Amino acid sequence: MTQNNNGVELNLLVINGPNLNLLGTREPDVYGSRTLKDIEEEITKEFSSLNIEWFQSNNEGEIINKIQSCMNSHVDALIINPAAFSHTSVGILDSLKAITIPKLEVHISNTNQREEFRKNKVTAMGSDYLMEGFGPDVYRLAVSNIKFILENKK
Repeated sequence: MTQNNNGVELNLLVINGPNLNLLGTREPDVYGSRTLKDIEEEITKEFSSLNIEWFQSNNEGEIINKIQSCMNSHVDALIINPAAFSHTSVGILDSLKAITIPKLEVHISNTNQREEFRKNKVTAMGSDYLMEGFGPDVYRLAVSNIKFILENKK
């Protein structure tokens, strides 16, 4: 397992919000043709030295509960794609603010080049980092960057 400077195993949680279970079939011109399962398998294989837990829900409350579970676990960092909830969920924002681990919000598309309402990302105010517009590869880039951040944490 990959370990940080203290010799501790690195544990990541990746949370995916509403409609991301439809990747591969929903608007492939925007989101690509790979399914969420394809992405999970690719990333888990590429970063096999990390413990990566994947979670997807179309339910805001389940996502909030999963974020809050980081408070009582060994999760070292959170990557979250809140999807449509990123524009509306103060509940997810507040739960992100409540946890102290590094948090990186991702979006597959460049939300700033889409509809006007997508430019306002409420949940991003609770994240330490934001990455978007790289297609499904945003997950690979996010894991790589979080891994770097954790391994170089003083």
